[in-house]
Amino acid sequence: PALLLGALVCAAAAALPAAPALAADGGGSALASAVSFVLHLDKSMASIIAQYGTATYAILFGIVFCETGLVVTPFLPGDSLLFACGAFAALGSLNLALVVGLLFGAAVMGDALNYTIGKTAGEWMLAKGVVKQSMLDKTEDFYAKYGGKTIVLARFVPIVRTFAPFVAGMSRMEYTKFAAYNVGGAALWIGLFTTVGYLFGNLPVVQHNFTLVVLGIVVMSLVPIVIEILQARQEAKLKEA
Repeated sequence: PALLLGALVCAAAAALPAAPALAADGGGSALASAVSFVLHLDKSMASIIAQYGTATYAILFGIVFCETGLVVTPFLPGDSLLFACGAFAALGSLNLALVVGLLFGAAVMGDALNYTIGKTAGEWMLAKGVVKQSMLDKTEDFYAKYGGKTIVLARFVPIVRTFAPFVAGMSRMEYTKFAAYNVGGAALWIGLFTTVGYLFGNLPVVQHNFTLVVLGIVVMSLVPIVIEILQARQEAKLKEA
């Protein structure tokens, strides 16, 4: 039931903005459309808001919910989307309080769903190859270093943020402890990126270079992963020596 609920929410969220592109080419360039959506987030968001109006909030909720709630959708935009939401709220296109509240709820509910899936179906998904062991290993490395705080820190690390609650569920972390980290991490993540977007997103220099800003956010978000990989390789070399 949890998997079905998550899949339905994701499908509903993704279908609306993607429908025109998919209809035009039969779905052959779905990946290209997703990449284009992120790289041209300002135009993508403006188009969605203009076309769907208040339904935009449901789409944004679904994207964040799926990115945090399902281990099969770690590629969905997170940090850059939150920044864009703040920027469009500053322009008056979105209601800041409403978008922050909805995205906070989506982040908390997504992690809670992911925890439940990991606890109830994690071993099965791993055995069936739905989840790659390498992704779990990277997340477990974070847990080894930071313990339960990983739930908070992982919010700021793409991919790891998707797998952290899943691994917490698989390892049977006490739910009350997980919930506290979940709520705290979601508040920090949503609050930080939407606030930065709200404060700086409407500046002319940012608006004229929105794609570069989004790319910068993506690159900065990936830095922790690169550092972890380099450190892991260095440690492996030292052990071999």
